[in-house]
Amino acid sequence: MEFTHFDNQGNAWMVDVSQKADTMREATASGSIFMSQECLKKVIQGDMKKGDVLGVARIAGIMGAKKTSELIPLCHILNLTKLTVDFEIIEEKNEIRASCTAKTTGKTGVEMEALTGVSAALLTIYDMCKAVDKTMVISNICLQHKSGGKSGEFFRPEQE
Repeated sequence: MEFTHFDNQGNAWMVDVSQKADTMREATASGSIFMSQECLKKVIQGDMKKGDVLGVARIAGIMGAKKTSELIPLCHILNLTKLTVDFEIIEEKNEIRASCTAKTTGKTGVEMEALTGVSAALLTIYDMCKAVDKTMVISNICLQHKSGGKSGEFFRPEQE
């Protein structure tokens, strides 16, 4: 396997995508935060002192995805055309599952934007809830799906 972010001398460099064709590209990433039952109840009921946890986390995820090229070295600046952040509450596991979908038409993919968006959303939930539960765990951040570009479509295999 060849690494594209290094030159022949092993120096890091930004990949030249100028000769690549523009294609429609989309990626969805997901991850979870696990918390105490008490904490999850406060999130659901809107009783967290810092306010609407999921509303603020949604905005943080969108903002985070938009700032990906500032956070991840050598990542291209993208003109994102769509960003969504959604949440699913799984009460029996005391889990909030977040997903972020990023979309653009361009020369390079949006996987890093989706991954950054979901990470920022989950970190914001942690920040807003840490006064109630410092034992929260963020996990399972991964790419679920991507489409577009030379490598085509990817779907994460189902996990049991």
